Amino acid sequence: MMKNIVFAAGILAVAAGSAFAQSSTVNGAAGGAVTGAIVGGPVGAAVGGVVGAVAGTAIDPPPQKVVTYVREAPAPAQKVVVKEKVVVGEALPSTVVVTPIPESPTYAYAYVNEQRVIVEPSTRKVIQVVN
Repeated sequence: MMKNIVFAAGILAVAAGSAFAQSSTVNGAAGGAVTGAIVGGPVGAAVGGVVGAVAGTAIDPPPQKVVTYVREAPAPAQKVVVKEKVVVGEALPSTVVVTPIPESPTYAYAYVNEQRVIVEPSTRKVIQVVN
């Protein structure tokens, strides 16, 4: 029984390896592993690391200069409306035009459903809705 638990924890730890690309993910994994080790020993550390990595992928807010840029950018002449609700963490539909932010290439923005949103350009994932 213990072998099965250790094996399952090992598989989960390996599967989560791809999630370690972002620093917040690494921090989440490390924190989860420490907490898991305290509570459940080695198996708890493995499981806690995986859970922490998933929790650590929460979206970090963009810098204030990016928010200010998006807030002050002129609204496009043509309104873009989509049926889907704009949700932080979800990707915008491919029909929505995403505009890069010149000074911060890791961010882009769009104006959709009368809302300004900051997105991650490569995935089109909404990072923040700007009010």
